[in-house]
Amino acid sequence: MHPPKRPSKRGLRLFGLVASAVLIAIVVIGLITRATQASSLKTWTDEQAIPTVNVVAPEPGKAGPVLDLPGRLEAFTRAPIYAQVSGYLKDWKTDIGAHVKTGELLGEIDTPELDQQLAQARADLVSAKANANLAEITAKRWQAMTGTDSVAQQDIDERTSDYTAKVALVSAAQANVDRLIATKAFARLVAPFDGVVTARDTDVGALINAGGGTGPEMFVVSDIHQLRVYVQVPQSDGPSIRPGSSAVLVVPEYPTREFHAKVVATSDAVNANSGTTLVQLLVDNADGALMPGAFAHVRFNLPVDAAALRVPASALIFDNAGLRVATIGAGDKVAFKKVSILYDFGKSVEIGSGLQAGDRVIDSPPDGIKDGEAVKIASDDATAKPHEKA
Repeated sequence: MHPPKRPSKRGLRLFGLVASAVLIAIVVIGLITRATQASSLKTWTDEQAIPTVNVVAPEPGKAGPVLDLPGRLEAFTRAPIYAQVSGYLKDWKTDIGAHVKTGELLGEIDTPELDQQLAQARADLVSAKANANLAEITAKRWQAMTGTDSVAQQDIDERTSDYTAKVALVSAAQANVDRLIATKAFARLVAPFDGVVTARDTDVGALINAGGGTGPEMFVVSDIHQLRVYVQVPQSDGPSIRPGSSAVLVVPEYPTREFHAKVVATSDAVNANSGTTLVQLLVDNADGALMPGAFAHVRFNLPVDAAALRVPASALIFDNAGLRVATIGAGDKVAFKKVSILYDFGKSVEIGSGLQAGDRVIDSPPDGIKDGEAVKIASDDATAKPHEKA
């Protein structure tokens, strides 16, 4: 049996060279792979360092804002009825809630003192007439003797003047009677117009003192076929609400019903204490559903401001620099702009100044974002173009 042959030196050298080449190739491939991965990691890290933001475009408002203000309802015409004669209330004919016509009797005052004054005045009138008749007869007799030497002209003139004075006293007495008769007519309290009795603050037997409008109201008659609505409008919105503008009223007792009103007048003046201007509206109340003195919500649909732009409320930034929005400027870099809010709609706001229609506004800007910082605009894969997806 022959012993195995040993490999030759030449074969061993060739094997070593091949093994060395394989090892070198493995090392080179490993270094290239590691360098490629490091470069990719650096690129990914750099890309992740640039914040990705969502961009929205400011849009003009499609509808104007709604101005909701508290209002006060008042009767179209309200007439408090006061006593113009003193006495005692004899009776009342109508109570609160009664519908009355013009001239309808509301109540009557018993006026014993006034009745006596009227009786005395009539007696004075009769006396004055009797004296005037006697003076007339006397004056005529004396005038008949004019031209004779039996009487002096002075005596005739005195009798004539006395008659004239007596006639004047008759006129005065008649005027006094007429005055008391007119005053007596006020003992009947009547409705000045068609309406509803909204107050009765007296009762039978109550002592009545003539107040001339300063005493207590005995009755109140209100015309409620239409109601006046008074609203205090902020100064900034005053120019948008003019006579002829429409509004919608909602009252607590009818939360699902809307009443339509129209602006009929404005005060054209600003209250220095509240900074508001008074606006008056009219609302029909043919069915009597609305009540004078009630509270109402008044909604005005303001016109659209063509220059105003709307953005999401989440785009606003409020910090020590004030109210701002972040926009994307040249080179996809952040540019802050100071803005002012015209109206707040909750999810969106209407910007009064500081933005232009072509601005790209960052929605929900990341915390710590700085002016001039580069950003990347996010794209929606569902709507992106093929080359954007790639």
